[in-house]
Amino acid sequence: MISSRKVIVVLPAFNASKTLTKTYQEIPFDIVDETILVDDCSGDRTSTLARNLGIPHIIEHSSNTGYGGNQKTCFMEALRLRADIVIVLHPDYQYTPKLIGSMCQLIADDIHDVVLASRILGGGAIKGGMPLYKYVANRLLTTAQNLIIGQ
Repeated sequence: MISSRKVIVVLPAFNASKTLTKTYQEIPFDIVDETILVDDCSGDRTSTLARNLGIPHIIEHSSNTGYGGNQKTCFMEALRLRADIVIVLHPDYQYTPKLIGSMCQLIADDIHDVVLASRILGGGAIKGGMPLYKYVANRLLTTAQNLIIGQ
C-alpha cells in the first residue's frame, strides 16, 4: 500500500517460465499488496512456477486469447480485488520492477493519473536484450505513424 492506496501488480504471462522468478523477486512488496498472474495457455511451466513462487492469484486461460485478452483478464481481476493502482508488469523482464515505487508515488501523490514506462527511450531496449530487428522495426513504424497523424 502506498498513501492508503491498494497497489496490485498484474503479470500477463505467456511462456514466461525462464524469466518469471527474476521478475517476481524484484517486485517491491513493501508497497505492492497483491499480485495476479494470468497465464494465456502457455506451453511451458509458467503456472506451476507461479504457484511455487507463491503468487496468490493465478488465472489460467484454457485457450490463448492473445495479449489484449490476457490484459483484459488482468484488469478485471485487479478491479475485482479493488485495486487503486494497477501496475502491468511483463514477466519476461521486458521492464524492470525497480521502477514500480517511483511510478506508484506519482499516482499516489495525485501528480499523474497514469504513468507509462518506455524501454525505447534512453536506449534501454537494446541494453535489455531487444533484438535489433525488432528495435529498428519499432522505430520505423512509430516514425511512420507519427508522420501520418502529424505528430
